[in-house]
Amino acid sequence: MTGAVPDPLPEWLTAASRITVLTGAGISTDSGIPDYRGPNGVWTRDPDAEKLVTLSYYVRDPDIRRRAWLMRRDMGAHDVRPNPGHAALVDLEQQGRLRALVTQNVDGLHQAAGSSPGLVIEVHGTVHEVECLSCRDRTSMADALARVDAGEPDPACSVCGGILKSATISFGQMLDPDVIDAAAAAARDCDVLLAVGTSLQVHPAAGLVDLAAASGARVVVVNAEPTPYDDVADLVVREPIGTALPRLVGAG
Repeated sequence: MTGAVPDPLPEWLTAASRITVLTGAGISTDSGIPDYRGPNGVWTRDPDAEKLVTLSYYVRDPDIRRRAWLMRRDMGAHDVRPNPGHAALVDLEQQGRLRALVTQNVDGLHQAAGSSPGLVIEVHGTVHEVECLSCRDRTSMADALARVDAGEPDPACSVCGGILKSATISFGQMLDPDVIDAAAAAARDCDVLLAVGTSLQVHPAAGLVDLAAASGARVVVVNAEPTPYDDVADLVVREPIGTALPRLVGAG
């Protein structure tokens, strides 16, 4: 079924007691954070911007690092707040029906909205911290950006002098196997997998749909554009996330 949120909702959805949610950039666009691959996405409009989040370019090119720090500073200047889509998932947790919230996003808006940090699995890391690529020391992004504002265009690790980078997974960088294992376990151990605002083109996150379906879970896709998993889904919703998601999860 593809289209609007059905009324009434399917019984298998309202009765679901263990829902694993997978979110992508689309859930944060209403908060003013652009997506990446959509028609007006960051990389659609400026393919060269992808170099700023590609590890090989970042490590070898100081100019790329300087541009990346300026990008982070400019993004941090915006007043970004959770939107009704994030709030709906807090409601789902409060109903006692949220198994896990797996997110491809690095913005921290799920936690800012009130989702329990212990239920949020950030497969691509977080933009709120920075990590040294040599000694793995972690500090806050706010501290690093303060150094940029103070005149350090490419701040180095204060512990070992190594290259600092946002604690996000860049292209060409290894994912944390423990985080991926936790996401896979949540996909196998649910009765509904709800994929929201994700193109389902990036693996292994997209493969969580396969794991859930193979384990007998129903699949719901809420996304503005078609995804490779629409044929697998039991329900595909094209309505805006901010209005569709509260209706999908509001009846427990």
